[in-house]
Amino acid sequence: MLRVTVELLPGGRVQGRQTLATADIGRIRSGALADYQVEMEEGLFPDQVWSGALQDYPRWSASVWDLVARSIAVALTGKEELPPRPQLPQVPVHTFDGGMRIVHLDEIPEPTRTFFEQNLRGSGTPGAGMAFAWDWDDFLAGQR
Repeated sequence: MLRVTVELLPGGRVQGRQTLATADIGRIRSGALADYQVEMEEGLFPDQVWSGALQDYPRWSASVWDLVARSIAVALTGKEELPPRPQLPQVPVHTFDGGMRIVHLDEIPEPTRTFFEQNLRGSGTPGAGMAFAWDWDDFLAGQR
């Protein structure tokens, strides 16, 4: 079995690393054309498991990264191709309380909302279910 682990290394340092996701790829039929089962989990969504089967994969014909990429694609889409590239979410910015620019958290699509809410923990907000637009802009720009 192969285990692929995605880890966050804050500032490029191993100290303080955090596992974000794992994928387990197990061979369920050997031979020149092997079958594999993949199960993927992401720490932010502990109840969500993506799974799929990669069939008749020509062993020893490519890098292990080819097997990993195809297994991930099958778990995400059910076929050996990636879904369309995601786009930045288009979230309306509202004016609140005399010109303050805010976003409503319930207007941010998942999984972005969950990532953003985790990022906001410990920060001030203009009110329940809202965030400052500058925090949203900084989050999207990777500055937060």
